[in-house]
Amino acid sequence: MLIDLHTHTIASGHGTTDTINEMAKEASLRHLTLLGISDHAPAIVGSAKASYFRSLKHAPRKRFSLPVLFGAEVNIIDYNGALDLDNDTLSCLDYGIASLHPPCLRPGTKEENTNSYIGAMKNPYVTIIGHPDDSRYPIDYEALVRAAKQYHVLLEVNESSLSPTGYRGNAAACYQILLPLCVRFQVPILIGSDSHGKRHIGDSAFAEQLLADLSFPRELIMNDYPDKLKCYFHSIM
Repeated sequence: MLIDLHTHTIASGHGTTDTINEMAKEASLRHLTLLGISDHAPAIVGSAKASYFRSLKHAPRKRFSLPVLFGAEVNIIDYNGALDLDNDTLSCLDYGIASLHPPCLRPGTKEENTNSYIGAMKNPYVTIIGHPDDSRYPIDYEALVRAAKQYHVLLEVNESSLSPTGYRGNAAACYQILLPLCVRFQVPILIGSDSHGKRHIGDSAFAEQLLADLSFPRELIMNDYPDKLKCYFHSIM
């Protein structure tokens, strides 16, 4: 894929020792046209503090001839959609990925889980809902897709979840419910590698196969359309 916005560096505190520069160099070698760095926010143990995310506005925007955007994978921390970074900090970033992680919010009922996602979507700094495919968190997928359309939020198809080594349960079965609804309501999606370190930057084979199996329309896959993607960012690419 040309664009990968869901990646993690050493600042996420687990899984890698790779820096932003090392990530950008690898993305350039893999011929990506845009890289996004989205480290875990503070509610994940050992991850970056708010000061790290605020400082990113001073970081170089081009590395190894590759444009780099800076975001955060923020954690949804209650069933109303509260996040673990405040809006002042989020306003310093290009985009936000809001995700559910068991260490930060225990799985609730289908209604509670759905409300947590929709509440997060109402935050103007949330751009993407990360891996809405975790079978531990049952979701009303039609309500999720309708809310994504209403609040102009992208839904992620997470490559890591679909990998044979993925740990979020039967992610493919969740996407087989979600993706036809995205077609029905014309809601765009974004493939994210969720690469922790440089090893899997730009990986999308499992996601691409699933989308092909479902005959998902290419025009709704925003990785291929940087110009269409611009309107989702808080800054100008």
